[in-house]
Amino acid sequence: MSVPIQRRLDELLSPLGFQCDPFKISWYNAVVQPCFHLQYPDDTLAFVVLSTPQMFEKAFKPFIGVMQLSTVRDPIDECVAHYFSLVGKNFPDHRIETIHDFELLPNRRPKVLVQTAAHEAGAAYYYQMKDVQKNPWGEKKLYGVCIHPRYGGWFAIRGVLIFPDVQVPSLEQKLPVDCVSTDEKKIQLLNRFNFHWQDWTYRDIIDVEERYSEEQMQYFATPPAERFKLLGLTK
Repeated sequence: MSVPIQRRLDELLSPLGFQCDPFKISWYNAVVQPCFHLQYPDDTLAFVVLSTPQMFEKAFKPFIGVMQLSTVRDPIDECVAHYFSLVGKNFPDHRIETIHDFELLPNRRPKVLVQTAAHEAGAAYYYQMKDVQKNPWGEKKLYGVCIHPRYGGWFAIRGVLIFPDVQVPSLEQKLPVDCVSTDEKKIQLLNRFNFHWQDWTYRDIIDVEERYSEEQMQYFATPPAERFKLLGLTK
């Protein structure tokens, strides 16, 4: 059942610069704390959705050109929400529940840990302190970061699509590619991401096939409150 659904998702979203990878709810729930569990049967089919460097040109700019933004949400978030809603309309025989990366529970916890979902789906490797054999940080707590085998850090995880009426007991788990292969590189990655994230260098921790365009980098380097002005919009 997952193969025709993935094929249809790819037909819809790949031309727009998105990547979809399937996972079972049980894979995700097995590695997160109970407070983050997704409340669906273990074999329920879900997909993690990534935006690749091409999404800015293929989905975002056309969306900005024709849509009337509410100017309430971040424009990128509103763009992704638009395309997620189109997915639902293209699967009339299925119920689809979407969780965006920016959605929070009433207690301010994220509704889904998208980096964990990406790792469990095999889409990108989620590098954390536990992946380093010789911890140089002592008692410090560092944030982890996902690296894509083709795009390095030049991508984003936009959310998950859940198909509550589709059970996939036979779906085989695909392991993420451990593309940052040495301890030295992993330490460098976590240091760059935690202490120098604004210089973008963590994104190039591996050789990449594609990175953000200059225009896209300028957009994301602009403070969120000023992005509407950059797009020629008023807020």
